[in-house]
Amino acid sequence: MKRRLAYLFAGIFLVSLTFSPVLSAVLQNDQAKKAEAKKIIEKLIKAQGGRDVLSKIKDTTTSASMELIQMGMSGSMTMYQKEPNMMRMDMEIVGMVITQAYDGETAWMTNPQTGATEEMPEQFTDDIKRQAMGNDTLLNPDKHGIAYSYEGKEAIDEKEYLIIKQTFSDGKEVTMYLDSETYLVYKIKTLAMNQMGVEVEAETFMSDYKEVEGTMVPFTITIYQDGEEFMTMEITEIKYNSGLEDSFFKIEG
Repeated sequence: MKRRLAYLFAGIFLVSLTFSPVLSAVLQNDQAKKAEAKKIIEKLIKAQGGRDVLSKIKDTTTSASMELIQMGMSGSMTMYQKEPNMMRMDMEIVGMVITQAYDGETAWMTNPQTGATEEMPEQFTDDIKRQAMGNDTLLNPDKHGIAYSYEGKEAIDEKEYLIIKQTFSDGKEVTMYLDSETYLVYKIKTLAMNQMGVEVEAETFMSDYKEVEGTMVPFTITIYQDGEEFMTMEITEIKYNSGLEDSFFKIEG
């Protein structure tokens, strides 16, 4: 059980150069998707607070309560993110404190059985590296080899959402559903590792947006795995620019 809890949050072509009419149409369509996505991403940035505000955020501390639905457990979590690529999560649940972190080079975690720190298993490392990436994924995606494409619209509960596909440099794909009126993120869908190290479809729903120092932040987050509710989080506090030191993210011990 302790080992499973430790893994809970660790985690989201070659074509012929024949210029046939079909290939030309495909390439043109791909460019159109990217161009439209760029416009929509700019509206998302504006909705979240704007480029100027987001670019001034150097670190973020988020405190939340959480409930693990399938396990019948509850606890608390504090997540720290420092631009451009550091992250740490301290979770307290069933009397244990579990830390997972990425210091820009090494992904590590505490072993709840021994209390010692160790490098994170390989199957979880890529996910936490992506999670550690900050606002630059929106502000300067080209710098990180991230591409966005517009995939059309979808109606959910009689409300229309814009679909944006995010593709990382390693091929990892994340699908974002944006509210067509506010341009804020409603849902994120991707494949992720569950606590057993098995890849599952994960859907994250974001709601109850509130203004925090000029940014719009969802204060309720619900995560589903393979269609079943897995976890809910209620944000209790968000702080920006607390002056987090790089050493705070380094592997301990």
